[in-house]
Amino acid sequence: MKKIFPAGFGMILWLLSGCRSQQPVDLIVHHATIYTVDSGFSKAGAMAIRDGKIIAVGGESDILNSYRSLNTVDAGGKFIFPGFIDAHAHFVSYGAGLFQVDLTGSASWSEVLQRVRKFATENPGLPWIEGNGWDQNRFSNKNFPSNDSLNILFPHVPVLLSRIDGHAAIANARALELSAVHPGMKLTGGTVETAHGKLTGLLVDNAVGLVSAHIPAPSAADYSHWLLAAQKNCFAQGLTTITDCGLMYNEIALIDSLQKTDSLKMKLYVMLSDNPANYSRYLKAGPYKTARLFVHGFKLFADGALGSRGACLLQPYQDKPGWYGFLLSDKAHFDSVAKLLSTTDFQMCTHAIGDSGNRVILTVYNKYLHGKNDRRWRIEHAQVINKNDFDLFGESGIIPSVQPTHATSDMYWAGERLGPERLKTAYAFKDLLKQNGWIPLGTDFPVEDISPFKTFHSAVFRKDSNHYPPNGFQPENALTREEAIRGMTIWAAKADFLENETGSLEPGKKADFILLDQDLMRADESVILDTKVLATYSDGKEVYKKAP
Repeated sequence: MKKIFPAGFGMILWLLSGCRSQQPVDLIVHHATIYTVDSGFSKAGAMAIRDGKIIAVGGESDILNSYRSLNTVDAGGKFIFPGFIDAHAHFVSYGAGLFQVDLTGSASWSEVLQRVRKFATENPGLPWIEGNGWDQNRFSNKNFPSNDSLNILFPHVPVLLSRIDGHAAIANARALELSAVHPGMKLTGGTVETAHGKLTGLLVDNAVGLVSAHIPAPSAADYSHWLLAAQKNCFAQGLTTITDCGLMYNEIALIDSLQKTDSLKMKLYVMLSDNPANYSRYLKAGPYKTARLFVHGFKLFADGALGSRGACLLQPYQDKPGWYGFLLSDKAHFDSVAKLLSTTDFQMCTHAIGDSGNRVILTVYNKYLHGKNDRRWRIEHAQVINKNDFDLFGESGIIPSVQPTHATSDMYWAGERLGPERLKTAYAFKDLLKQNGWIPLGTDFPVEDISPFKTFHSAVFRKDSNHYPPNGFQPENALTREEAIRGMTIWAAKADFLENETGSLEPGKKADFILLDQDLMRADESVILDTKVLATYSDGKEVYKKAP
């Protein structure tokens, strides 16, 4: 007997069949312009995510017809990029700084003192007062300050105030006394400044450690407060992975423990500080990797910073005749570490600012790398390069890790330090990009602002947040928009050996992505810095959402 089905039953069967053919996933994101940052820099309209990874990326109808989920995000036509990766930062130091005196942007030493006094009043009973962020180049009198006023204001409480670059500091008399610092002290890679035979309080590069070593060690609870506060701010800026340049083994252990309890969700690539305790703990065991943590490099310092005249130059400073800056260790140390690390799987990553500092490290690297390779040894900053030394990067695949906002912060005074000829080969990001065909970008926060949009703006337009100068600073070394985005995502991941896990929105990779209110690839230069992060996702889970 022929069965008769009610009208519409066939449609129900078809729909049910269609649902069964759709693959279940944890999240579908659609109605978006997705910049995948794959090899072709292709765009898509939707993506499907399961178990924290991207399953598929494609057109809106294709994804919606092929996958189903109880959790969907309608992006409202907005713009999705891979989560930003900061290729050079100081995540732990930034977190600590959130609980110290913020001296960033101070227009005078008087303002610095006012901020310190206010902080001390609001935080009574501190055993030490720490602050960071002053920059004498912003003062009308651009000479380094002395501690005279600090000594009057704080005769009994030790005070240490770090310069914006972290390569100089002012300590009051009490801090110097507790640290047994005295006039005439000599040390490698640092200076203890005096005037008329008396300490001024100014400490440059390695001399800072003479005092900071006496600050009481923070507790595990302190670190937890710092890291979670830093994480909150970074997620709000669309950052999903941070490269922390120089930590001790105990700090890494705390990070690992917080990540394993899922309270710290930020992914971190960590370089170990150049310290015997780190070498003894990690060299035999080798690199350490979890889902969120990768300890894979050692961070050394060739020289100091240009702003504090500690960068090591081939010729004297233009504004300080006879002064070349200095190396922070002798050349034999860099050679011995390079020889050691060349027999391991660890990266060697070295801070080098001046053209002499860069030449020393490039020469050492080339000695042990022996031509083209995939070791990805890095020079952090690569700020001032002699015109004859650029090729030394490409010859052995050495990676210049640069921070675009350094160029637009330093441009006001860098010429005074270097003179016009050396300035031409400073902050030369395009020339450095040509060496290997890729370049990672970072901020160096807290030295600079954590904003990746400032990184993008400085890299592409070579202007600061005031949109100065009108035609850009040395625009011949500007990056394209695509190059800048790659430098903040897939190239930053590659510099950390993470390009197979993150840095682009492709099937099989971690679902780390951000939703922006405007298109960085098309938005006018005048509004780039107004870009808002609407949401940040790590491993397919929302970790930040902008308040309505």
